[in-house]
Amino acid sequence: MKFAFMFTIAGVLAAQSVMAEDYKIGAVNTIRLLEQSPQAENMRTQIEKEFAPKDRELVAAQKKLKDMEDRLAKDAAIMSETERRNLERDIINDRRELKRSQDEFREDLTFRRNEEMAKIQKEIIEAIQSVAKQNGFDVVLTEGVIYASPKVDITALVVDALKKRTPASATTPAPAAAPAPAPKQ
Repeated sequence: MKFAFMFTIAGVLAAQSVMAEDYKIGAVNTIRLLEQSPQAENMRTQIEKEFAPKDRELVAAQKKLKDMEDRLAKDAAIMSETERRNLERDIINDRRELKRSQDEFREDLTFRRNEEMAKIQKEIIEAIQSVAKQNGFDVVLTEGVIYASPKVDITALVVDALKKRTPASATTPAPAAAPAPAPKQ
């Protein structure tokens, strides 16, 4: 009995020493990182420039199609049967071609964004690990954190680390670039 009591006391003391050890825990808001990192801003700007010409082509095609539809609605009564039928066929073909081009544009845009996002995510993970090691964190949490007090939120430190990784020419402030607008259907 005395042996069991001493064994229990020793176990409680050992557990208290493990629980009394201080751990340094940090939390990172990845959404904020993606909004504030220069890498993400550069990606948005680069993709917008890359896809702007195709977007302009699609907008021009939409305008041309609308003009054709307006002409048919306005002049159908005074057109010959053949002229009206040809215009209707052209509208159908242009509408089909526009839809195909819009779908292709969206697929290409999504693929490029995902491709660039994978590169940025890798860089973000490396920056988080670097900041954690430099600042002596035992654990850094990202996804699934419902609340993190400012005391443990190290997002700003990671953003600073990401800024240091960006070449000086790429960190010049640019106007906020929104992703290329999706073409109207």
